[in-house]
Amino acid sequence: MDTGTHIVMGIALGGLAMIDPVVANHSVTATAVMAGTIIGSQAPDVDTVLKLRNNAVYIRHHRGITHSIPAVLLWPVAIAGTIHFFVPGADFLHLWLWTFLAVFLHVFVDIFNSYGTQALRPFSNKWVALGVINTFDPTIFALHVVGLLFWAFGSNPVYTMLLMYSIIVVYYLIRFAVQAAVRHAVKNTIPSAEEIIIAPTIKFFQWRIAAISKTHHYVGRAYGRSINIYDRFDRIEIPDSPLVKAALKDKNLQAFTSFSPIYRWEITEHDHVTEVRLIDLRYRSNDYYPFVAVAHLNEELEIINSYTGWIFSEDKLHKKLDFMPN
Repeated sequence: MDTGTHIVMGIALGGLAMIDPVVANHSVTATAVMAGTIIGSQAPDVDTVLKLRNNAVYIRHHRGITHSIPAVLLWPVAIAGTIHFFVPGADFLHLWLWTFLAVFLHVFVDIFNSYGTQALRPFSNKWVALGVINTFDPTIFALHVVGLLFWAFGSNPVYTMLLMYSIIVVYYLIRFAVQAAVRHAVKNTIPSAEEIIIAPTIKFFQWRIAAISKTHHYVGRAYGRSINIYDRFDRIEIPDSPLVKAALKDKNLQAFTSFSPIYRWEITEHDHVTEVRLIDLRYRSNDYYPFVAVAHLNEELEIINSYTGWIFSEDKLHKKLDFMPN
């Protein structure tokens, strides 16, 4: 989920903590728990700072180790321990329990996005992405804001948050049902599809679609159960050539292939320079595919420059490459 949603989730969880008699009857513990739920709801996303290094590192590691099983166990200890150091009068056990719940919920809700997390590490490096909730879901965010406003104006925080979370659970179940209906509609539209990727958008009834058959890649959108296929590409394996092997050793292309489950490739030549481009098919926007990885190689098959990330025009991509020598 996005940062804003994680923040309101942390505050709401601090309100729900009043269901715990130890928290409700001890103001110091209640204050510490509120700090713990807010910080705990944000902590796993500390790896966002990796973007300051480069996109390749960010793509490979965001929602990776910081969302893993060991991290879910260690974050609450570190956060609760730090808060308890400054607020020694707080009950440490209950502070730790509610902080743990905040961290766990952060990782748990992230698996419902199409980006997903490596939540099963160290047992598996597989990305767990259920793809039913957009990274920012206006319904979930609005429900939290309404719940917090009711609490601010005097309603019981426990009853308010329990009602809010009950509605959100029903909302998730509805999203799963809608996704299943869309998947069925895609299968009817493309009977030959062997793999179907359905990703949510910010609009409730609109979904991004990418499908793979033995011979083609398909890209489209679903509007309810109406399926529109915008592009169809021949499915051609990337050449097993020295050029491609050299390009795939580049850190940007490696990051891209570790993250993208469905992409097509292009190889073009420009004045003694060969460009190898990988194009993720999941994120079509206004007739353009903005998530790419590009490497330029010279005649000796050396990487001149490369880039991976979100680019919405060729001019911006060229500017990025011009200023990013390998």
